[in-house]
Amino acid sequence: MLIDLTGRTALVTGSTQGIGAAIATGLARAGARVGINGRTEERVERAIAALRSEVPDADLVPVVADVATEQGALLAAEALPRLDILVNNLGVFGEADPLEITDDEWRRYFEVNVLAAIRLIRQYLPGMSERGWGRVQNIASDSAVVIPAEMIHYGTSKTALLAVTRGYAKQAAGTGVTVNSVIAGPTHTGGVEDFVYDLVDRSLPWDEAQRVFMREYRPQSLLQRLIEPEEIANMVVYLASDQASATTGGALRVDGGYVDSILP
Repeated sequence: MLIDLTGRTALVTGSTQGIGAAIATGLARAGARVGINGRTEERVERAIAALRSEVPDADLVPVVADVATEQGALLAAEALPRLDILVNNLGVFGEADPLEITDDEWRRYFEVNVLAAIRLIRQYLPGMSERGWGRVQNIASDSAVVIPAEMIHYGTSKTALLAVTRGYAKQAAGTGVTVNSVIAGPTHTGGVEDFVYDLVDRSLPWDEAQRVFMREYRPQSLLQRLIEPEEIANMVVYLASDQASATTGGALRVDGGYVDSILP
């Protein structure tokens, strides 16, 4: 399948590293003009340089803004006033005793993982709808469905994001704009290797170590290895394309079969 996003403009929030950087790279390879977002100019410039080393002719726009704030959303709109593809990837996560999570921490998770996406959707969806074409994608997590007790605040925020997606898909009905969630499973991102080696034999080669980790600590995974960020990006690039025009209101899993369900 040939996916050509030439002429489309995309914004990927939180795209200076990890899954966000992989998504930005995938969209750029497909020909899209891509906004690279981070909170500091240094991080954004470093991410742009890294992406250009992989896609030399990439058309990239720096979007230096904390999009978890109202002011940051407005700065994003100044950098990219017109958008065809919005990927709400920004998120925070962490472990905590569920009985010790403070009100302020609950609010922080809602602000970053849910309200940031809502603000940008409100900002860009009307223009997409008027033009009759657009793609909104919210990066969710298997934790939205399989709520971990030690990450209940994170899981709950991602569950809310699934509801946000479905609701805005209904708002966009009949306009040519699709709105979907991508449910990412356990992913090989920064810091994960150290986490894995804290739990398994450090003498094992990485490929074997991650498989041992998945068998012993994530046995419900059918893939039996961590997902690479590029594999999640592949789904996002497809959903951003004309070929995905009939897919909307969905929660599409790139979870390696981690969620034990016969439904998407």
